[in-house]
Amino acid sequence: MLRLFRHDQRDNLPTRRSVLAAGTGLLGLNLPSLLASAPDQKPRAKNVIFLFLFGGPSQLETFDMKPDAPDRIRGPYKPIASRTPGLRICEHLPRLAAISDRYTILRTLGHGWNDHSGGAHYLQTGKRWHVPIGTGFNPTQHDWPAIGSVLEMTESRAAAGRPNDLGRYFVLPNSLGRLQEAGQYRRPGEHAGWLGRAHNPLTTAVDKRDVNDNPYWRDCVDGELTFQIDGLQSPEGGAPERVRGRTGLLEKFDAARKAADERLAREVDSFQNKALALLTSGRARDALNIRAEDGRLRDRYGRHLFGQSCLMARRLVEAGARYVTVHYDCVDGYSWDSHRNTADVHKHLLPTFDQGASALITDLEARGLLDDTLVVALGEMGRTPKANGEWGRDHWSFLFPGLFAGGGVARGGLLGSSNKDASHAVDLPCSPEDLAATLYHALGMDPELRLTDHQGREVSAIDNGRVIRELFA
Repeated sequence: MLRLFRHDQRDNLPTRRSVLAAGTGLLGLNLPSLLASAPDQKPRAKNVIFLFLFGGPSQLETFDMKPDAPDRIRGPYKPIASRTPGLRICEHLPRLAAISDRYTILRTLGHGWNDHSGGAHYLQTGKRWHVPIGTGFNPTQHDWPAIGSVLEMTESRAAAGRPNDLGRYFVLPNSLGRLQEAGQYRRPGEHAGWLGRAHNPLTTAVDKRDVNDNPYWRDCVDGELTFQIDGLQSPEGGAPERVRGRTGLLEKFDAARKAADERLAREVDSFQNKALALLTSGRARDALNIRAEDGRLRDRYGRHLFGQSCLMARRLVEAGARYVTVHYDCVDGYSWDSHRNTADVHKHLLPTFDQGASALITDLEARGLLDDTLVVALGEMGRTPKANGEWGRDHWSFLFPGLFAGGGVARGGLLGSSNKDASHAVDLPCSPEDLAATLYHALGMDPELRLTDHQGREVSAIDNGRVIRELFA
C-alpha cells in the first residue's frame, strides 16, 4: 500500500513535510525548492537563552495559582495582579508581574517521565532518556544530543570547518550537577551524546566556597565569577581563595594561554581545539569578562550566581553565541525540588529567579536584542497538587508552566489552562517534543531534520513534535 503521509499521532494530521514529500513524488517537484518557498520558514530568533530551573518549580507557587482551592492545594502564597489579563502571579515574583506584557506564559507543559535526570534529558533534547527511571543519574555517550549541540553541529558544517573564535553553544555557570553536594550527581541533557564530543557545549566553571555553600543564594564577589571554560582553568585554579589575589580576568587568560601552548604540543581532539581557541580569542575573552559590565546593571540582575549568569548569557549572545543554557542548579540537593525546606522557595528561589529573569528580559529589550533572542524559562517538571506532611510538594511531571519571551513570541500572552487542582491540562497540552520542535523552528531549523546516529542510522531529531505556533505573534 502506498503511504503518502507520515501522520502526527496525536492529532492524526499529516505533517507539512510529508505533504510536500508526497507532492514531490507524485508531481515530480523539487523538495528543497518547495521548502524554500513554503510559508512560515523565516527564522524567528537568532539566539536562544534557556533558563533551566532544575528540580521543578511548583506551578501552584509561580504562574498557575489556585487561590480558591482547598488549603492543602492552593499553597501558602498569595497571587498578585500582572499586566496580562487573566494572569495572576505569585507574590514573590513582583518584578516578573510588572513586565508580564513582554512575555507569554504557557501553563500546560507536561510529560510522563517523573524523574529529574530523565526529565533534564527530555526537556533539553526532545527525546526520552534511554536510562530507565531510578537506574542512573549521569550522562552517557549514548544520550540524545541537546538542541544546542544539534545547532552547533549544523552551524559547524555550514561553516565548512572555518574556525569560530567565540563558540555557538554555551552552558553557564556550570555543567548541571557540578555544584550539587560534592558534585557526584552530574546530569544528562546538555551534552552532544552520540553526536560526538566535538559538539558538546563550551561550559564555564564557577566554584563554591565549600560543600555547604550555595552561591545562588548569596552575593558573589568578582574573584569567584571567573566564568572560565571548564577543564581549561588557569594553572593556579579557580577556587575563590586562590583567585582573589589576582588583579583581573585578563591575567588568568594570559596564564591559561601559556598552559595551552604546552597542551597543543600533544594530541587533542576537536572539542579541545575549539575550547583552547577561545583562550586566544579577544572576542571570547571580552565576552566572558563580567567585570566589564556597569556595576548598576549588575546590581539589577542580582550579584547572586543566577543573576550574574543571566547577565553573562546576554553578553554571550550579544557577542555572537547562538544558544546559551543557564542552569539554576539544586546545590543543596533540594532547592526547586521542594519536598522539604519549603521556606527556601520564598526566601531564596523565587526572589533570585524573579530578579535575574526580569533583568535579562528588560536588558535584552533595551539593547534591541529581544526580538532576535528567544528566552525560555522552565523546569523539568512541576510539583504535586497536594502538599506532603512537611508542607513540601513532591515530583509531578504531568503539568508545569514555561515562560517565553522574545524571538517572535507574543507579548502579554497566556496560553493553556489546567484543571481545578493544577494537576493536568484542560487544553493545549504540550510535550517536550513540542518544545523541541518549537525551538528548532524559532531558530530557523527544520523540526523534522534527520541525524546520523552512532550506529550510522538516519534518525529523526525529534518524533511527532508539533511547533507551538500559538506562542508566536
